[in-house]
Amino acid sequence: MAGRGRPRSFDRTVALTRAMETFWRRGYETASLADLTAAMGINSPSLYAAFGSKEQLFREAVELYAAVEGAPIDRALTEEPTAFEAVAAVLRWNARAFTGDDRPTGCMVVLSAVNTADDAARRCLAEVRAAGTDQIRERLERGIREGDLPPDTDTATAARFYTAIVQGMSVQARDGAGYEEVARVAERAIGAWEAVTGAPARPVAPRDTAERGPAPVRYSADSPARPQARPPAGSSAGSSARSSARSSGSQSSGSSTGAISS
Repeated sequence: MAGRGRPRSFDRTVALTRAMETFWRRGYETASLADLTAAMGINSPSLYAAFGSKEQLFREAVELYAAVEGAPIDRALTEEPTAFEAVAAVLRWNARAFTGDDRPTGCMVVLSAVNTADDAARRCLAEVRAAGTDQIRERLERGIREGDLPPDTDTATAARFYTAIVQGMSVQARDGAGYEEVARVAERAIGAWEAVTGAPARPVAPRDTAERGPAPVRYSADSPARPQARPPAGSSAGSSARSSARSSGSQSSGSSTGAISS
């Protein structure tokens, strides 16, 4: 019988990744110890020695999921130049990530412990989901500070709206919806941007020359809550800007995984 001081004969990171995939696919309660040890390639004593308990293993798996799967979302919310482009990139990336063939469908943070009787597991995921909503709200508030959202934008409600869209996309993907179906939902949510935030659904870019057409609407604390004038519907300025937004969002959505979804 191996002593407690004997070095582990398995790669802890690999074992944790396999546990994450098992929880993601089966959920916290239905993932049995037998399921977990079989996926991780270890026995029960090794699992307890390395991770302490099933609950602690789950917490570490959630942390790994948030770090790896959330990386493209973090980049989009940090690096995209406007709030619109950031949220569009998040939605488009999730549509692809939730329906990938090389992974369980949907989002682990949304699906793995919704109706569990284990309060600790449920609270763990509720905290991660709340943090994702806060992350979107903070990006919208940055948009107000930078002038691409009206100062009276209800950022809390807008963040909850887009979080709810992402969570619904996750459930539909788990129920069998494919990429095209889920992506169409994402595009409808992107198209609702102006109704949700009061800002035009197009990126804000500096106006260098008269040839570029009307300058994008900018907001400040003392400006009207809603723009007084916009390019006519269907104008080349508006359509080219929207095309630029879709292109930029698609580029971010193509980042390799690593959110969280929300």
